[in-house]
Amino acid sequence: MPELPEVETVRRGLEGLVAGARIDGVEIYRDSCVRLLPGGAAEMTAEITGLRLSRLARRGKFLWAELAPDAGDGSPLLALSAHLGMSGQFRVHADAPAPHRHCRARLTLGDPALTLDFLDQRTFGYLHVEPLVPTRDGRPAGQGTPLPLLPASVAHIGRDVLDPASDDAAVARALRRGRRGIKQVLLDQTVVSGIGNIYADEALWLARVHPERPAEAVTPAQARALVAAARAVMERALSQGGTSFDALYVNVNGESGYFSRSLEAYGRAGEPCSRCGTPLRRETIGGRSTHWCARCQRRWSARRKGPGS
Repeated sequence: MPELPEVETVRRGLEGLVAGARIDGVEIYRDSCVRLLPGGAAEMTAEITGLRLSRLARRGKFLWAELAPDAGDGSPLLALSAHLGMSGQFRVHADAPAPHRHCRARLTLGDPALTLDFLDQRTFGYLHVEPLVPTRDGRPAGQGTPLPLLPASVAHIGRDVLDPASDDAAVARALRRGRRGIKQVLLDQTVVSGIGNIYADEALWLARVHPERPAEAVTPAQARALVAAARAVMERALSQGGTSFDALYVNVNGESGYFSRSLEAYGRAGEPCSRCGTPLRRETIGGRSTHWCARCQRRWSARRKGPGS
């Protein structure tokens, strides 16, 4: 599944190509692509035809376009949300080629004249037209927009570590609440968004925290280190185009990312830890494949005392 760096790579690609374009036509090739709209393809077409894709925005793994009228002050009316699911992707064409066999929706754009296709082989992804609602804190909704407005379906999602409006101290405090293992907390999109299985393992390795350590046993220093580590691995992945284990993930130009060559923990069970040489371990924790170094990331014990124990 695409994670935050993959989605941000897509957002930046779309922003550079289709921001400001007018939607002149809509074709839906599979009704499940717009399954949240009661009126299906007809409702989608009626809602967005003639509007402009004014800005491309993202919070965590959630991507949306602000839709504004073709005339007026450019204030957005609605959001066109894209949920990529397991294999959703966008392709931008300067012409109008025959639809790819996995093309689920096509937007014909004007000013500039482009074709925007939404492809999805596994069909878990979908597009949705929905109202914009105020952010809880009154600050800009996420990357790509100055407005304190976000799609209603994203309102419950926490800010991500690359969000300029993220409060690191508040995130660190939230990571220390409850008895769940810290990896489960990192994967909770309502606490901090955008961290998936790969980047959770990478952040925990970098911060030297065992994935099963109870959140309430994470020290303030460890929580701060985890926030910084999550940001570091996200920024490094973003600079390399994301993690492309799945050949289905490509950006808007059809290119894959390369961060999979630089992973320190995820997918490296049995290989030596680059810090200490200890073979990395793998177990299924909470239904998720989890990788860590038994020496650098020691298991927590209630009997062990002292800072960082």
